[in-house]
Amino acid sequence: MPCTEAYKEHIMYTFNGFCKTVIRFAALNAWRDRSRRRQKEISLEYLTEEKFYPLGTTDEYFEAPYEEYPITICGQTVILTNGELAAALLSLPERKREIIFLYFFGDYTQQEIGEMYGRCRSTAWHHIHSALQMLHKEMEVLFREES
Repeated sequence: MPCTEAYKEHIMYTFNGFCKTVIRFAALNAWRDRSRRRQKEISLEYLTEEKFYPLGTTDEYFEAPYEEYPITICGQTVILTNGELAAALLSLPERKREIIFLYFFGDYTQQEIGEMYGRCRSTAWHHIHSALQMLHKEMEVLFREES
């Protein structure tokens, strides 16, 4: 069935009228929601004047800072907050400590660490892995001693 120009125009006007109605009711609903929200809101100034609560908080995290354990590796000082980890790192051989420091604290890649020590990447990975295993064993020993 062919559509006439008058019918197309009628559909366009009907659609435009529908869109205007939908937009108008959406605006009315948004306005009602906003006014309901405003009626339920209580001003912060009203609460502080009425009950005299001080504006501020304290957090235990900042009141009692952790103990700090400084360790010097590769001429740089690293401050740790875990005493067991600090003791375990200090019990490692110097070279293993340096490799752990370079990889985890210095953000060096395995390739770069290998080049620094004149080795390949896989050898650097092996040294990192063995240092982590030694660190894990040492921390288990320290944990058993505390218990």
